[in-house]
Amino acid sequence: MVPAERLGCGMATSLAKRARIIRTQGIVYRNIIKKQQPCVYAPPACGILSTMNPLEHIRHTLAHLLAQSVTELHPNAQLTLGPAIDNGFYYDIDFGTEKISDADLPKIEECMRKLLPTWNEFSAEEITKDAALARFANPYKAELINEIAGRGEKITAYTCGGFTDLCRGEHAEHPAKDIAPDSFKLDRVAGAYWRGDEKNPMLTRIYGLAFDTKEALDAYLTQRNEAEKRDHKKLGRELKLFTISPLVGAGLPLLQPRGAIIRREIEEYLWQLHKDKEYSRVWTPHLAKEALYETSGHAAKFGDELFRVSGKDEKFFMKPMNCPHHMQIFADNHFSYRDMPVRYFEPATVYRDEKTGQLAGLTRVRSITQDDGHLFCRVSQINEEVTTIVSIISEFYTTMNMMEGYWVSLSVRDADKSKYLGSDEVWNTAEEALESAARANNLNYKRVEGEATFYGPKLDFMFKDAIGRQWQLATIQCDFNLPERFDLSFINEKGEKERPVVIHRAISGSLERFMGILIEHTAGAFPLWLAPVQARVLPVSEKHVAYAKEVSDALKAADVRVDIDDANESLGKKIRAAKTEKIPYLLVVGDKEIESKSVSVDSRDHGKLDAFSVTDFITRATEEIRTRK
Repeated sequence: MVPAERLGCGMATSLAKRARIIRTQGIVYRNIIKKQQPCVYAPPACGILSTMNPLEHIRHTLAHLLAQSVTELHPNAQLTLGPAIDNGFYYDIDFGTEKISDADLPKIEECMRKLLPTWNEFSAEEITKDAALARFANPYKAELINEIAGRGEKITAYTCGGFTDLCRGEHAEHPAKDIAPDSFKLDRVAGAYWRGDEKNPMLTRIYGLAFDTKEALDAYLTQRNEAEKRDHKKLGRELKLFTISPLVGAGLPLLQPRGAIIRREIEEYLWQLHKDKEYSRVWTPHLAKEALYETSGHAAKFGDELFRVSGKDEKFFMKPMNCPHHMQIFADNHFSYRDMPVRYFEPATVYRDEKTGQLAGLTRVRSITQDDGHLFCRVSQINEEVTTIVSIISEFYTTMNMMEGYWVSLSVRDADKSKYLGSDEVWNTAEEALESAARANNLNYKRVEGEATFYGPKLDFMFKDAIGRQWQLATIQCDFNLPERFDLSFINEKGEKERPVVIHRAISGSLERFMGILIEHTAGAFPLWLAPVQARVLPVSEKHVAYAKEVSDALKAADVRVDIDDANESLGKKIRAAKTEKIPYLLVVGDKEIESKSVSVDSRDHGKLDAFSVTDFITRATEEIRTRK
């Protein structure tokens, strides 16, 4: 299974051409990260140019305008590359010994607005290699020009507003008219190695934001501000959910007791959704011999990302995926057609040696726990099995309040077939089977080329969070290749060996990443069934502590997670502390409550409620937990 960490990853790393999910105002743009192209923009090279939309044309144009403004203000700066990206544009620039910071951006932005009215339309010209080298006299452009010429491609330059840059085209037709002056702004300065290679010089990257209108820009900024408040790394620290220890290592999060409760509840819910659908739980070790992943193809495909372990006599990999292990479990049985489908479920941790700079809290890690499942079935059973998985996905994300506005990417091969395992016949069968299942289940799907895994096509489910960002989470992958590579079979009605199909599926994607998204989706205010502390008993004074303990013991007996704040503080301070921790229910007990054997209830989500008897409150809370409201 390819975990969701593979998506939303930023710049390309050792997994060249990996998919990137970009979230902008609830729209998902997919760009394929490729080698930097010989033009004004860098990877993701604005996707495939023929599919650029008008907003991308505007963003590309603004990258040019940024470059001209920089050269107006800093004549010695050397321009390199700059693409249109998910929310705007950037340009990488060598300022030499000059230091540029965010404080310089307002002046550059002012220059861009001043120049914009002079940008009427672009003109293009094809030029020779020698002419290009003479015109663009800096080592970065020279490197690109030589590459273009080496491939036998034409070299083009585009001019607008008196400014010329090496470029492949695709701009706003009439920039002065097409670009609203208040629809863009420069955002920040960052460092970036030339062409993403740490062996190359460090450049200054200037990022800009750009949308169709000022209102769209403002909406994005509002969403981004809200996202910063909901940042799971910030809330994780404040709510004591997880720890990143430099002694343990980056990308290897440690779950605090409260975070472990959330993870366990999610895992148990996922198993509950599977156990009555004839799944069997299995367990596999955390490492395997190199030969396993050489057979599966993972060693050749992801060699740079695999952790290697040397034993006394043999060499091992920390497992990057569970599927080869599950193939071995299937292979060690003698199944017939009557046994099919065979369904394995395992929430198992896999390991990828991601670059340190790309790691982020729970959403990009080196230890990835997938709620993994592999189904071995016949081609005729694919539709039914996908339908079952879709029903699980629907129930899970309905519970998480994320089903509204979902869509599904039917991720298939692109023209470069060298990237994929298996024959055209196998791929056509797999793609047709998944598309048929998508239609049969009335999925809101779109066919997206170039985003399949190396061993098969897949259905990637995209869900919105509470502030409109889209995330790729659940996935269903159809695989005819691994059964072939591992020579798997079962006995059919004719007594002959028949090759099974493998369906890989993950519902949450990975538990770490899903937890990070969930923290942001709920802003740390988890529903009762997930809340680490579901209720807190607040004695008004020291003389009420004994009764508070009675209440607490009764709730614990009913499996409600409860604690007591018996600190020598005012009731108001205790309430404020509990609300900061986002605890769902506060139960205040004083003289009146002791006398009536009740609790005064303050709900995080509904405000002050009537007084409840302890029994009635337990009934209310346990029902809310049971139904996962």
